[in-house]
Amino acid sequence: MPKLKTVKGVRDRVKVTGTGKLRRFRAGRRHLLTGRRAKLTRHMRRPRLVSPTEAKKIKALLPYT
Repeated sequence: MPKLKTVKGVRDRVKVTGTGKLRRFRAGRRHLLTGRRAKLTRHMRRPRLVSPTEAKKIKALLPYT
């Protein structure tokens, strides 16, 4: 049976935690930050966990994790 290929875009955007959950970073932190309130930009620094319904789809794109 051939090897399964990892989707490289997902590999770069998502990290797997020690317990097997998926960690992602918030969108909207690249530019135009001066118009947003400081509290929002501060909260966007911290990573979030991927929801369980999406985690199932994303794990299919990361076969060897």
